[in-house]
Amino acid sequence: MTEKEKMLAHQMYDANYNKELHDERIAAKELCWEYNQLRPSNEEGQRAVLKKLLGKTGENFYITAPFWCDYGYNIELGENFYANHNLVILDCAKVKFGDNVFVAPDCGFHTAGHPIDFERRNAGFEYAYPITVGDNVWIGAGVQVMPGVTIGSNVVIGGGSVVAKDIPDNSVAVGNPCHVIRAITDEDKKTCWSR
Repeated sequence: MTEKEKMLAHQMYDANYNKELHDERIAAKELCWEYNQLRPSNEEGQRAVLKKLLGKTGENFYITAPFWCDYGYNIELGENFYANHNLVILDCAKVKFGDNVFVAPDCGFHTAGHPIDFERRNAGFEYAYPITVGDNVWIGAGVQVMPGVTIGSNVVIGGGSVVAKDIPDNSVAVGNPCHVIRAITDEDKKTCWSR
């Protein structure tokens, strides 16, 4: 198997010293750089760059610059996706967002991880596990989502959380490590906050 095939198969792979993966990351970073240099008023140009960079999008999506990713082709955006400033997606594995997902500033979705032992880590090896986010999800400011996590539908993740384990549907979850603090109910329609 090639290193890229290993990466996509969620096996340990050489991330640092493989030319194919290096060149693909550089191509993605060039498109990110191009995107981040466009004027905010050039929405048509921004959309064109993202369509070229990302694996799949809905018709209605917007990412506020700056935005950075590793490969781009492993990112899938559902309909009505919105992300605020400083979104980082390390998409060595698939990162899939459902419909009506809102991502606050300074969030990261990190599919990549590194071995605990320093010998393999120093040799440039890593692994990548997919991240899935359901429909109707709000990710608060500064949230970091770790490799292999699934966030269900109708979920709110509180600001500053580190999501290292799956979060079920219809939940408010917060903290480091992120954990469910309560279910979302009809009572939430009466307030504008999530406590």
